[in-house]
Amino acid sequence: MDDFLAARSQMALSLGFHIIFSCIGMVMPFFMAVSHFYWLRTGRPVFRNITKAWSKGVAIFFATGAVSGTVLSFELGLLWPTFMQHAGPIFGMPFSLEGTAFFIEAIALGFFLYGWDRFHPWFHWATGVVVGISGLVSGILVVSANAWMNSPAGFDYVDGKYLNIDPIAAMFNDAWPLQALHMCLAAFVATGFAVAGVHALMIRRGQYVDFHSKAFRIAAVFGTVAAVLQPLSGDLSAKDIAKRQPAKLAAMEAHFHTEKRASLIVGGLPDEDAQEVKYAIRLPGMLSFLAHGDFDKPVAGLDTIPKENQPPVAPTHFAFQIMVGAGMLLLGLSFLYFLALWKGWLQRRWLLGLFTLATPLGFIAVEAGWTVTEVGRQPWIIHNIMRTADAVTPMPGIRYSFYLFTGVYLSLAVVVVFMLYRQIRMVGKLYHTNA
Repeated sequence: MDDFLAARSQMALSLGFHIIFSCIGMVMPFFMAVSHFYWLRTGRPVFRNITKAWSKGVAIFFATGAVSGTVLSFELGLLWPTFMQHAGPIFGMPFSLEGTAFFIEAIALGFFLYGWDRFHPWFHWATGVVVGISGLVSGILVVSANAWMNSPAGFDYVDGKYLNIDPIAAMFNDAWPLQALHMCLAAFVATGFAVAGVHALMIRRGQYVDFHSKAFRIAAVFGTVAAVLQPLSGDLSAKDIAKRQPAKLAAMEAHFHTEKRASLIVGGLPDEDAQEVKYAIRLPGMLSFLAHGDFDKPVAGLDTIPKENQPPVAPTHFAFQIMVGAGMLLLGLSFLYFLALWKGWLQRRWLLGLFTLATPLGFIAVEAGWTVTEVGRQPWIIHNIMRTADAVTPMPGIRYSFYLFTGVYLSLAVVVVFMLYRQIRMVGKLYHTNA
């Protein structure tokens, strides 16, 4: 493994772990706030117990997210010094504001965890809401920085120099609104179905059914509503990418040749040498409609992009198919859940079994979506401005750092899984109530 590949792999590994922790840290406080609200309104101890149980999970993911996020911050400077030298003054504002949001989140979380029976009940509830809002804002600000890499703004690039820098314009770049919306919905989908799946499993096992049923319902509502909204966000994002990053769209769809009435490809194996996709299902005109809202409008293929500027097709295409496939399965399960609400089927074992099976699907979609975002932008680290290969550190031996960080993150994953497993096992003994 050469150092360039090692640097990219280390960044991908770090981001791949951090994005799971950050999604849960962004969303779980809202679940916690809803159950806490029910406790304050109804006085039923089961909702207080759910809130306390979930708050421990929020604390675990806040700690691991803080650690993994700090590592990512250092890696930006250590692995990509040329990028940070030029880009830091331009898109540094979202990172500084994200730090402020993080501090607010940390303070509010401390108040919430240690404020039981010490603060006024509604003030205590408000601190939990602040945890959720500040965590969500923190995530949106980080996405703003990533969106800037896809849609550079806030400077003039003249003769290799970055002039007339405007950090505000950089932060509010063209890609930011839709990318932030798509990411936030993805976080709610992934976390909602993951949490609902765990509680569904406990219900199927007959363990503390009242506790887990109410927790399941809160998480499932968040996850299913977000899953229904996500395709709308995806459609807007596809149309936006078609305008700003046609090479990425072409790689996502393995669309090798520019053509009118372009077909949407489902599945298939891209053959980059032969410039074709084998064994695919083709839906004529659908790619043109998704990209431009017109079944007959041409969609630019990879044949319009110089070879040296084309993204890797196979990983981008497969990741996109996985993301869409997982999203469609969760969308179908969401409609089934709404039907179950209407019919009174929420305790049916088959429905709980489907939610249990769907536990990892949202996070699989999130990881695949970020693969599309990052791999689909290649070979650029700043789209059409700076190549990734030109931004990497000249320091040798990066592969050894990659091996070390792989071990660290795998160890961290084992620790987190163990802590969550222990928390789930203890939840009945510590928090169960017959109320």
